Amino acid sequence: MKRGMVIFLKVAVVVIGIVVGSLCAFALPPLATHTAELYPEFAYLHYPVLLGLYATVIPFFFALIQAWRLLKNIEINHAFSTLSISALGRIKYCAGIIGTFYVIGMIALMTQSALHPGIAIIGLVILFSSIVIMLFTAVLQQLLNGVVQMKTENDLTI
Repeated sequence: MKRGMVIFLKVAVVVIGIVVGSLCAFALPPLATHTAELYPEFAYLHYPVLLGLYATVIPFFFALIQAWRLLKNIEINHAFSTLSISALGRIKYCAGIIGTFYVIGMIALMTQSALHPGIAIIGLVILFSSIVIMLFTAVLQQLLNGVVQMKTENDLTI
């Protein structure tokens, strides 16, 4: 992979991290307060929903760190290594955790009759995105694992 492409992807990872971090720090709390004031009958869900959203940020940032490590492996020509396979596995598990959190959150909101259709659509988009990321990283992980095993077998026969 060209060096410029790896640098572009690293910049994208950093920008995504900054945008998500600043949204969590500066936009999410006022938005939650405004929503609680707008719908006082659901004000008791203010902090549980915030806690749930912040809980999903932890595996998201962990996955970003793993993506950064994967890009570093690609940069130093170690794309086909066990380190890359394990980074893909961690990204896959983070996507699964995020998807699970959103399913639990949407079920919890449905039981409280507080799941607005707009929130449900956003939650479903995030859920299906997590599923796609899980499937994509699982396929990449299997492909890389096969390449690494073939490389190891070739090294042993020589």
